[in-house]
This record gives sequence, C-alpha cells and structure tokens, in this order.
Amino acid sequence: MKNRAFLALLVAVALTLPALGQQSAPATSDQNTAPAATAPAASDQSSATGASGKPALQPDTHEGFWGKINPFARKKYVQRQTGPIRDRVNELDELTAANSKMIKDVDARAQQGIQLASAKASEADQHAIDAGNKAQMAQQTATQASTRLTTVEQVVGNIDQYKTSAQTEIRFRPGQSMLSQNAKSALDDMATPLKNQRGYIIEVQGFSSGHGQAAIQTSQKMADSVVRYLVLNHDIPVYRIYVVGMGNAPVQAEGEKTKRTSGGRVEISLLKNDEEQLSTTASTDQPVAK
Repeated sequence: MKNRAFLALLVAVALTLPALGQQSAPATSDQNTAPAATAPAASDQSSATGASGKPALQPDTHEGFWGKINPFARKKYVQRQTGPIRDRVNELDELTAANSKMIKDVDARAQQGIQLASAKASEADQHAIDAGNKAQMAQQTATQASTRLTTVEQVVGNIDQYKTSAQTEIRFRPGQSMLSQNAKSALDDMATPLKNQRGYIIEVQGFSSGHGQAAIQTSQKMADSVVRYLVLNHDIPVYRIYVVGMGNAPVQAEGEKTKRTSGGRVEISLLKNDEEQLSTTASTDQPVAK
C-alpha cells in the first residue's frame, strides 16, 4: 500500500511541474518583451492592410498546455487558425467579382456609346447625302426653269411671226369651182398632220382670170370650196383659216416677173409660229415621278 501511494504521488508531481513551468516562463517572457513589441505593432497596424481595407491577419501563437505536449495540432485549433483566412479569401472573391462586374458594365456602356455615336454619324452622313441630292435637283430645276423662261420669252416675242411651213396649189377648170380628186389628195396631205397641233394658220388665196368684180367672185367661190373641204373633212377650226379672193390680181413669184393669172387656181399656205415648239418643250421639261 505504501509503495502504491508513493508511486501515485510521484506521478502527480511529474504532471504538475511542467504546467507550473509553462505558466511562469511565458508570463515572465511576455512581460519582458511587451514594451519592445508594442511600438512596432502600433506602427505596422496602420500600414499592413489588405485589399479589403482591413488589417492583415496575425498568427495565433497561444497554443495552450496541450498544444506543446501534443505534437499533432487539434481540429479545433486548425479551424480557429484557418477561419479568418477563409473569411478574407471569400471577401477577396466577392471584391474580385464586384470589380469584374463593374468592368463589364463600364465596357458595355462604352460599347453602347460607341454604337450610338456611329449610328448618329451614319444618320448625319445620310442627311448630308440627301441634302446634296436635293440641292442638285434644285439646281437642275432652276436650270430648266431658266431655259423654259428663255424659250417663253422668245415665243412671246415671235408669237405673231408666222413662217411658211408648206404650200400647195389647186387648179380649176375655167368656170368651175368643184374640187377634183387630185385637189382633194393634195389637201389631205397638208391637213392630216395638223390634227391636235397648235400655233398655225392656213391662208387660202383664190385667183381667177377675167376682169373686175366677176373675177373676184369666181376666185372667192374657188377659195370657199377649199375651206369647206378642210373644215368638214379634217375638222380644221374656221378661225385658223384666212380666205382672200384676189380675182385677177397680179402675182409675182420669186425670181420671176409679175404676171397675171390665166384660168382659175387657189394657193394654200400653211403658216406656223413658235407655239408648237413651246408646248413640245413644256412636255419634255416635266419632271419624271419616282
């Protein structure tokens, strides 16, 4: 019994001495090193900061009694040491994700701004092209208007200036005023192209042999037969026909001497001014609808 009690006392003393030594030695060492460590810690705490703006992690050096005796770290001790690191890593991941999202948002806004600027530039170019086309069309219209105005001025100035376009002569037998078939064919050739035309007049002059009033009446009858045929068969307006019974008046042809008429005849002259040219110019100057 005494041996057992003595052995238990030795075991208790062996277990108690290391604990007492651990509590006394670190206390004295911490008290000696405390003044020297506080000053650098105070200066490093303000400068050693992480990406999140928080101070850097400090290792936990307090292991406890069982931490020195047991050579293997405990699970709780490892978790306590790695917990702050894990939190900081997660925080850095969140900051990285937030920064990536901000960068993507800025890039998207920049791309949208570039596309909007490009669209505005293209629209401005299109407006410039349209303005140039309109200006060119306006210039062409002004040129056409100036040309037409010049033509109108010329036509108005020459509205009463008729020029001979065609002439024909109808022969009659003495004492007759009826038109022959050859005379009708000659009148058809002259009057057919006049349909729907403007700016022309027809001059009909009758000549007859004889003397005095009888010759004038005979020449008037022959001229009237020509006018009647033109009005009834070709719808020539009467106001475009001028009839003159010349009787046996002397006629002077170009390059020949004046001579009197022998027999009966009617001279038909087609006279035109520039009105037809004006209508043709107006039809060609009209703009084509697009």
